[in-house]
Amino acid sequence: MACLLLRVIRKHGAVNVGVRSLASVPSLPPVVAEFVKKAVDECKPSNVHVVTGTPQETANILAGLEKEGMVKRLPKYENCWLARTDPKDVARVESKTVIVTKNQRDTIPIPAAGVKSQLGSWMNESDWQRARQERFPGCMAGRTMYVIPFSMGPVGSSLSKYGVQVTDSPYVVASMGIMTRMGTPVLNKLAEGVDFVRCQHSVGRPLPLNGPLVNSWPCNPDKVLISHLPDDRQIMSFGSGYGGNSLLGKKCFALRIASRIAKDEGWLAEHMLILGITNPQGVKRYVAAAFPSACGKTNLAMMKPALPGWKVECVGDDIAWMKFDSQGKLRAINPENGFFGVAPGTSDKTNPYAMTTIARNTVFTNVGETSDGGVWWEGLDPPAAGITLTDWHGKAWKQGSSTPCAHPNSRFCAPAGQCPIIDPKWESEEGVPIDAIIFGGRRPEGVPLVYESLNWKHGVFVGAAMRSEATAAAEHKGKVIMHDPFAMRPFFGYNFGDYLAHWLSMENRKAPTQLPKIFHVNWFRKDPDTGAFLWPGFGENARVLEWIFKRCSREREDEAAKKSIIGWLPEDGAINTKGLSNVNMGALFDVPTPFWQKETKELRAYFTQQVGADLPDQVEAELKALEDRVHI
Repeated sequence: MACLLLRVIRKHGAVNVGVRSLASVPSLPPVVAEFVKKAVDECKPSNVHVVTGTPQETANILAGLEKEGMVKRLPKYENCWLARTDPKDVARVESKTVIVTKNQRDTIPIPAAGVKSQLGSWMNESDWQRARQERFPGCMAGRTMYVIPFSMGPVGSSLSKYGVQVTDSPYVVASMGIMTRMGTPVLNKLAEGVDFVRCQHSVGRPLPLNGPLVNSWPCNPDKVLISHLPDDRQIMSFGSGYGGNSLLGKKCFALRIASRIAKDEGWLAEHMLILGITNPQGVKRYVAAAFPSACGKTNLAMMKPALPGWKVECVGDDIAWMKFDSQGKLRAINPENGFFGVAPGTSDKTNPYAMTTIARNTVFTNVGETSDGGVWWEGLDPPAAGITLTDWHGKAWKQGSSTPCAHPNSRFCAPAGQCPIIDPKWESEEGVPIDAIIFGGRRPEGVPLVYESLNWKHGVFVGAAMRSEATAAAEHKGKVIMHDPFAMRPFFGYNFGDYLAHWLSMENRKAPTQLPKIFHVNWFRKDPDTGAFLWPGFGENARVLEWIFKRCSREREDEAAKKSIIGWLPEDGAINTKGLSNVNMGALFDVPTPFWQKETKELRAYFTQQVGADLPDQVEAELKALEDRVHI
């Protein structure tokens, strides 16, 4: 179906929107047309293109991007493309990502005096209106405004939500076509009157340009602002073309806005992978897992189990929307339609299924390029003899160089349906039933390979207490342990104390409720003497999933488990170690009291300084119980 064009006609300073149909195309639903007209009036584009999502339209968008020099075809693969961004536009910008509400406490807990909140950035409404006026008026002059109707989740599912994004970036259109269900089917759903989130994005470089572009990549790094208005179900992003800031269906909608919608409607929007695991007898369970960055979320979601007869299938690698059904079972969908993964470190050794997934129909951003028309990044084998490399800046690069070939945050954007182990029910309208929720982090000491929470309240506390090793690159402090509760620290859409209360409320639903079991894992414990990892990880993590699988069907609380000061640990011999050599299970499951005394004091300080009066009484009680168990 051909696209619908709205032609902007300017007369005497006024903006009228005239409609020109290229074929028999339905008009925009009135509420969508009203949103688009307001955006046109503000941003002043020269054309408006309503995206239909057809293969021909996508091919035209990519051809246009190639002509502009924004992407380059990669002839080594089928329909793959390389984009290089302005070096100032390479990642999410947390410092310029805000939530706008009437009261600060709606967005973040009030931190202790002299302490900066780590749980989100609030902007008041008047400051935001001023910031908007400094950015959006006329920002799309000379450019085409693309109108993207999109669905987060399968179109028609009761767990799905809808959005309309206007953008002046064709790169965003191409990427949203991979990451969401996009186009005419969604427009038809919107015509039925369903609610939608209003998303407005501009790269912030109206034409004619007032200065040269770097890598033909339009952006306005000095004016970047990614703002969320949860009360109005609205997102406005300015100045960045990078995916995390411009693909507004992703973290902006799927986590920040959706977490607030979920609170209002009684469900959960979480930064979690979803996988199905089947044992040798053919019994299948589904698991959701929350890990901070650099903890192997995508690798776990696409795991190749080392245990014979076990099978893992991927529902999603990043986001889970979960809602209790009429029988009280928690059901989850992956609201996304693609994978937006970090490229460096992905290889046939770490994630062979991801490598197969990204071999066609993929947009790569800021990776290295090979002279035979392929891609390269750190973690891959060196290219064959005679093949040269070009780095993400477009400059010749050789092994041993002091700078990386691919940017550390370089990405692949690939259709989820191409994953060779995509779960048969990944697009199920009712979602998949969740039996276990796993939290995890990168902890070099003190935290065992796996443990189970004592109950739901304790499990919520375990999620709230998540910490993970990160590199504080800007401060040059080396490795530091950062708090990242529920792996949601950059993505909370409302006050973290209220978020915890919302999780706790799941136990008190009036309807029937089968709560999943909650676990914590740590693949990254190190030998204190050698600094080597104690656990081999990757496919061997199936051994841990096997214990979790069995605990989900336990008949006794202590079945294959023993109680410790932090929760239920596998009893000796409960983790299958057949075929493993040189793994010190004693060291992996040691729970040193001095470490946990220090950890508990750190948690007390964190909750006091960051959450204060908004910390729910039940979480305070769990912290006090841990203090008692470790004898503080």
